[in-house]
Amino acid sequence: MADRPLPVVLDVDTGVDDALALLLAARHPGLDLRAVSCVAGNVGVDQVVANTLRVLDAAGAGDVPVARGADRPLVEPAREARHVHGEDGLGDLGLPRSHRRAEGVHAVELLRRAVLDAPEPVTLVALAPLTNVALLLRSHPEVGPRLARVVVMGGAATGGNATAAAEFNVWHDPEAAEVVLGAGLPVTLYGLDVFYEVALTAAEADALAASGEPAAALAGRLVRHQVARLGGVSGTLGDAGAVAAALDPGGLRTERLPVRVELAGRWTRGQTVVDRRAPHDRAADPLGPPGPPVDVALQVDADRYRRLFLDAVTGVPSWAA
Repeated sequence: MADRPLPVVLDVDTGVDDALALLLAARHPGLDLRAVSCVAGNVGVDQVVANTLRVLDAAGAGDVPVARGADRPLVEPAREARHVHGEDGLGDLGLPRSHRRAEGVHAVELLRRAVLDAPEPVTLVALAPLTNVALLLRSHPEVGPRLARVVVMGGAATGGNATAAAEFNVWHDPEAAEVVLGAGLPVTLYGLDVFYEVALTAAEADALAASGEPAAALAGRLVRHQVARLGGVSGTLGDAGAVAAALDPGGLRTERLPVRVELAGRWTRGQTVVDRRAPHDRAADPLGPPGPPVDVALQVDADRYRRLFLDAVTGVPSWAA
């Protein structure tokens, strides 16, 4: 981790795990959260904005600008995931309405300003369908060189969750994913191969929920929602792991591999086709050369990221506990 805070912007569709990611990004002293853009995904975009503002309140975040972005994918209608995140997207916890206000500009414009006005290159952590990010790169190509890295929570080398083949964020807007992954930028694909590994136990969630610290208490309640929904003994931190990867990339093992997004298949639309063949086999591909390679996360140090998250939301370093 760097000596100075890492400047980041987050693109979110704030459901339960986006909320955990926001808590980490707003609370960790190693991150400088410069803006948050909202997009339709887990819930509708207006609910995403409301949820984001509520979570920033609980995090005790400073004056972080938030803006409303795309309300549907580039091609298809929006498709929500309330069955996972609750009717309000935040586990139906009944959080109070925020007094914060969203910015009066589109999220793409907020992202453009946040990146270009920063004194150094910015890391964009995309935790949602990639509609806003694709629109940003196509509308404002000057932003690309000012991005130090794009960390995408999306895709997988094997399998999916929205369908048997496709992960939700990419499946929701595969055309946008194709734009972003094909842009030739430094990209880390933090997908389902590592997504579920970083988790808290039910006992840890209960301890956080009982905290007098609002950020820790909300984190605990959100993870308890995950535990209850899955009927298990732990709850994933999900998107928060992608924020941890931006802050501490040494916790990931990645391989630099070409990735295509399937746009046409009936059963496989939205699949990220990770090409793990030898270079000479790729070169002979009858479908043509693969796109630019990205850093695909294949293994994660789950305990390292778990401790990083707990340190941030509680304000107590794990070594001092």
